Amino acid sequence: MADSRPESYTLKGQVFSVGSRFSDLNYIGEGSYGMVVSAFDHQRNEMVAIKKIMPFEHQTYCQRTYREIRILRQLDHENIIPLYDAFTSEKFEDMKEVYIVEKFMETDLYKLLKVQKLSADHICYFLYQILRGLKNRMFTFAIKVLTNVLHRDLKPSNILLNRMCDLRICDFGLARIADPECDQAGLLTEYVATRWYRAPEIMLTSKIYTKAIDLWSVGCILAEMYSNRVLFPGKHCIL
Repeated sequence: MADSRPESYTLKGQVFSVGSRFSDLNYIGEGSYGMVVSAFDHQRNEMVAIKKIMPFEHQTYCQRTYREIRILRQLDHENIIPLYDAFTSEKFEDMKEVYIVEKFMETDLYKLLKVQKLSADHICYFLYQILRGLKNRMFTFAIKVLTNVLHRDLKPSNILLNRMCDLRICDFGLARIADPECDQAGLLTEYVATRWYRAPEIMLTSKIYTKAIDLWSVGCILAEMYSNRVLFPGKHCIL
């Protein structure tokens, strides 16, 4: 019997040319990176999330997409979102977008904090999983140069959750792999991390920093989980 599933879907004006492998696409959200939808993967026989990115419009988008795929391919930890697949059009002339297929999670911490006050037990469990993911990711790479990963954009919307309260860190588009034995001057940029979660050394335009910037972001997230308010809101780096 021939496969009757469509080759493409249109959601909110965006065409997802994902082939018959995926069905039941539903809109999740979007941002500067592109659009994310949920879908049923008939190859894996489970729900997945598909991120559509248009990286070839700007060199920066290309770099972010390549960096995210490269890092996620080598990470394997239950508190970090797994990369299932990445593909684009088979024809070079049609290669305008990249699709990244990841594990499906029902919501994120940002959405949860908008509608619910967390209990102390939930806060402790979420914090434990965030720190566990940040710590153990350093030991999942095969070679030494890839042992110091800076996420550089930790915030509630990049903390994914499911109905069992399992947590996974996502969005490694701004992540960098830093070798502590090398001089990082000129390699690390100061314009990283969403402003409300940005560490002081980055605010002061320092280009030399460590994974401590991620721990600062975690502290901001912890305070937000307790208060349901952003700890350091502001329109720019001064106010």
